[in-house]
Order: sequence, then structure tokens, then C-alpha cells
Amino acid sequence: MKRKILRHMQKMSRVALFGVLAAAVSVGGSLPTASAATSYETVTETFDWGPSVSKVVVDVDRDVKAGDVDASKFRAHVKRVLAEGAMTPQAAVAAKAKNAGADHVVLGSEAKSDKDLEGDRVITAAYVSDAQGNKAQSGHYVTLEMKVGPQETLGAALNFDLRSFLNNWVKSEYTITDEAANAVIDNCKGDIRPQADKFTYGVGTGEEARLSFPYASYEPKDNAKHPLIIWLHGMGEGGNSPSLPIMGNKATQFADASIQKHFGGAYVLAPQARTYWMHGYKTFADGTSIYSKDLMAFIKNYVAAHPGVDENRIYVGGDSNGGYMTMLLVRDNPGYFAAAFPTCEGLADKLISEKDLKNIAQTPIWFTAAKTDTVLPPKDYVVPTFARLQKIGADAHFSFFDKVVDETGLYKKADGTPYEYAGHWSWIYVYNDRCEDTINGKAVKLFDWMAAQHR
Repeated sequence: MKRKILRHMQKMSRVALFGVLAAAVSVGGSLPTASAATSYETVTETFDWGPSVSKVVVDVDRDVKAGDVDASKFRAHVKRVLAEGAMTPQAAVAAKAKNAGADHVVLGSEAKSDKDLEGDRVITAAYVSDAQGNKAQSGHYVTLEMKVGPQETLGAALNFDLRSFLNNWVKSEYTITDEAANAVIDNCKGDIRPQADKFTYGVGTGEEARLSFPYASYEPKDNAKHPLIIWLHGMGEGGNSPSLPIMGNKATQFADASIQKHFGGAYVLAPQARTYWMHGYKTFADGTSIYSKDLMAFIKNYVAAHPGVDENRIYVGGDSNGGYMTMLLVRDNPGYFAAAFPTCEGLADKLISEKDLKNIAQTPIWFTAAKTDTVLPPKDYVVPTFARLQKIGADAHFSFFDKVVDETGLYKKADGTPYEYAGHWSWIYVYNDRCEDTINGKAVKLFDWMAAQHR
């Protein structure tokens, strides 16, 4: 009897020991969730290809010094949650295959499958920082810089939805593994947008409040008179999110010192169409827009509400759909704007009558496009219109690029040549201040030319 009891006790001991070992394996296989005091904020920056999450600023809830941070001890896993009802990349690729007309569409930094919605980001650097991500010698924030690029899908902050043909913001949910503290951090406290945070946002109305416009606005900080730059977004940036017109494709750059310096400071206004600027009264891009009259009234309301705007130096430009609307505004309001700068504009030359041409000619104008644009082929749009304006002696200029390529030197194709963007993306050259023309024997940049124009 005693032997049976002893064998039973030995058996129970082995079971207990196995349970302890199993518990130990379980603890070693997954890290505990960090304390509620830990959190992170994403940092979304706008690049030539659009907005990407470039960093996460992690509150590690412990004091760390600059020399103590090791990038290899962190892991950043992201899940990109699409807007409700949005088409997934995999479904979008299938839809593109059925619709040859959509071949030009870029699906959020070339997302091609649902695998582009979740995975580990490549961490390129880690350092102690303040709450905004600026390097510091000590503190309890660690910033993780992550690899970004035109084909780095996991960092893309937007998803182009083929159902609506509009961009939607992606909710990027991160799980940060901090091996040094044996913890996992998944409490997101917000998103820092260093370029877009320079702007204020609101909703303005047009004539008789028939249509309203979400908008982003940048204002110089002094009390002097300054010109106003109006930028009209492309097709993908319509909707009801006023940050899209400036972040969808780097229009935030108009508030950057690289452009502001040409004007000694300038107001920037980026209104948003609820649908598309090409939303015509009869058909799409028929030479009319349901927005044009109210948009002009909204612009005038904005100017009246900002006495610092120099009414003799109001400039209007836009890309694609926005270039289309730019053409309509100068056509229908001859002489109001001091200058216009439509980019890859979408008003077909066949829709411009001789009367329209004379109206457009009353505004100095600078076109930008690329020869590889297959969305709005220049031969049907800007090329003949520019030639007609030249023929009647208009003050017209044209930056016509062979193709659109990366000029930073950071992004390359497999053969080592610069990464090439879609030919429609000639707005990249505008934002990066690359547009020039020879005027009176001298090379003149677009924004210097604009700054010199007065009504």
C-alpha cells in the first residue's frame, strides 16, 4: 500500500513539474503586454509618391539614454485597416485586370495583394527622442525610423478604392515589441503629421451656401500683405477629409520654406471637392463643373475673411482634375487671378472655343506635363492649347518633361537607374521646384515667375 501511494505521489510530482515547465515555455514564447503608461504615436509624412508612416514614437515608460537604444531590440508589426467597404488590394488587382482603362491606377504604393495589409516594417534607426520624435540625449521616448519608398506598401497611409475612385485613409495599427523591457506596446495615442500640422482645417461655403468645401489653409505668421496660392487637388483626393488635398500628393510643400521663400511668405488654400472637379452638368469632364461657380464664391469669401491676402496676387493651380478646374476658373473669370499654373491639366483642347481661348489668355499661365502621361495625353490637352495661346501672343509657358523620375537619388529600378513614376505624376516637378523656362534669354523658375505676377 505504501508503495502504491509512493508511486502515485511520484506521478503527481511529474505532472506538476510538467505543468511548471509548460508555463515557463509559454512565458518565454510571448512577451507580456506593457503597462498602460506605455504607448506610441505614428508619424505620417508626405513624400513624392504620397503619405507614408515613416516613424513611430514610443513612450517606453522608463528612462533611457542615447547610448542604450539598440534598433535590433525592437520590432514593428503593422496591420493596415482599410476604410469600411473599401476594396482590398487583391480585389482591386482583379478589377483592374477586367478594366483596361484602370491600368494606370496606383493602389497605395503599388499594393498588389492582401499581404500588403499586414507585416513587419523594416526598422532603419532607433534613438532616444522627445514626444515629437526629435533626437534627445535622454528621456522616455524612443523613435523608430522605418523604411519608406514608392513600393514600400506596408508604410502607405492611403488606399485607392476602385469603387469610388477616391483615396481613403488607412488606419495603421502597430504592435511594438520592446525586447529590452520584455514588453509589447500596442496602445496608439495618435498620429503626428509634421507637414500637414502647419495647416488649419475647416469647411467653407460658396454662393448662397449651395455647396460647401472642406479645406486646408496655411497662413503666414506676420501682419504683412502676402499673395495667396490656391491649389486644386486631383481626382483621388475628393471627399470629406480636408487633409487629403494637401497630403494625397505632397501639396503640403506649398507651406515649406523651399516654396515660401519665392514669395516672401504666402497664404495657401486647398479646397476639396466632395466628388471630382470634373463632375460636369451633363457628363464627366464635359467642359463644365457643378462646383465652379460656388468654388469661385468660396475663394472670394476666403479672401474677404483674410485681410492679409494681397488681392492683386492671387494664383491658382492644380493637378489633373485640379488642372481642369484651374482652366475653368481662368476661362470663366478672366483677369481675376494674377497667374495660373495647371499641371497635367484635363480640359480637352477640343472643348476650348476661340472665345474661351481669349478669356484664358487674360491670365498669365504656366503649364506642366510629361510626355509619358497616358491618363491625360498631352497631345489632346495641353500641347495644342499651349500652341494656340502662343499664337495669339498670350503670356504662356510650358515645362514639358520626358518622363517623371525620382530626383532624390534614394529610389532606383533594378538596373540602377532612377525610379520612374507614372507619367501622369508631373505634379512632382511642381512641388519640388523643378519647373523652368527661358524668358528673355534667362532661366526662370516657375515660382519666381509667379511671384512677379500682379493683377
